[in-house]
Amino acid sequence: MGLNDTPSGNRYTIGLFGPRNVGKSSLVNKLLGQDLVLTSDVAGTTTDPVSKSMELLPIGPVLFVDTAGLDDVGELGLKRVDKSYEALRKCDLALFVLDASRQNGKFSAMAGQFLRESRKRNMPTIVVVNKCESIEGPVSYRECFDIPADVPIVCTDALSGSGIEDLKQAIIRCAKQDDSPIGLTDGIVNKGDVVLLVTPIDSAAPKGRLILPQQQVIRDILDKGAMALVVKETEVKAAITALGKAPDIVITDSQAFKSVVNDIPSDMPLTSFSIIFARQNGDLVQQIQGARALDTLEKGDRILISEGCTHHRQCNDIGTVKIPKLVLNIQPDVEFDWTSGGEYPRDLSGYKLIIHCGACMLNRREMQYRLGEADTQGIPIANYGMVIAYCNGILERAIRPFGI
Repeated sequence: MGLNDTPSGNRYTIGLFGPRNVGKSSLVNKLLGQDLVLTSDVAGTTTDPVSKSMELLPIGPVLFVDTAGLDDVGELGLKRVDKSYEALRKCDLALFVLDASRQNGKFSAMAGQFLRESRKRNMPTIVVVNKCESIEGPVSYRECFDIPADVPIVCTDALSGSGIEDLKQAIIRCAKQDDSPIGLTDGIVNKGDVVLLVTPIDSAAPKGRLILPQQQVIRDILDKGAMALVVKETEVKAAITALGKAPDIVITDSQAFKSVVNDIPSDMPLTSFSIIFARQNGDLVQQIQGARALDTLEKGDRILISEGCTHHRQCNDIGTVKIPKLVLNIQPDVEFDWTSGGEYPRDLSGYKLIIHCGACMLNRREMQYRLGEADTQGIPIANYGMVIAYCNGILERAIRPFGI
């Protein structure tokens, strides 16, 4: 991702799914207006999900995800199918692509299975019948493929470009119906406010820039017409003195909670970047309950620590060193497993607790899937910021700005 690019987690994500060799990759190229995705007549050319970004007005920044065919076979093919369904977790809209010339019960059954899966996730879906120009005469593709009446169908031909504009308009209509997530600082920052942001600069900080969640919060504050004063954790007292007035709220890196609490008045509103993202991407109450579940840990329990990115681990890494150290102070005889990036176990039953990062690199759909799986399987889940606040005895204070 370039410095001026919209983060993938903030892009409207559109996934293309369906059997092999129906033209999914060709459709992506037509929608992008460039031949960026490899295509061929050989079934199974796309073997792993491929993501491509573009601006699609009036939606704005979008991310197309091209996936392997859902009818792939063999041991490796079934793994590719799993990866395709894994990609569905992060999509805001699914395009299920069929070949107009391949009208049989096998593909109708595949479409039905996929539509049931997308309905379970409350995901809008468009059925795209491609290669329509190869068919003569009027055809009811809804009847041919047994597509429910409430699922929109668009006919296209990726080779000629026929129907591509219709498909774009159908995508735009679906995007307009999608619920916009709550703004990062909605309800805690107002126009004219002064916000003190505490951002430690240590060995884990990227050289020459702030980390992504800090950048995004600063932008959100500026969009609200508020003012942001950014300082290191060692300059908090000096910053408040220089202001000559109390900031309306302090937002800190969760790892600096302990020092910041010691440097500000007890009645000054305080929260963290991580908790802000927890609210935007998921269920804040669920994760508060997850943090409180730390006190229920028993000897031999397993804890999953999951991160949405795949950054290089430092010697004092938050996920592999700092969080476990805090947890071991509560219950010294627990064990840990770790996942990163797109990894997230389907079976969570072996865990007593899940501790998740702030998910700044994941979109809301993916994070809600993870929260939903934890809830369905009865496993408490909390994010880094809440766990750190709880272990430092300040969770109630850190969530107070949100009215909880």
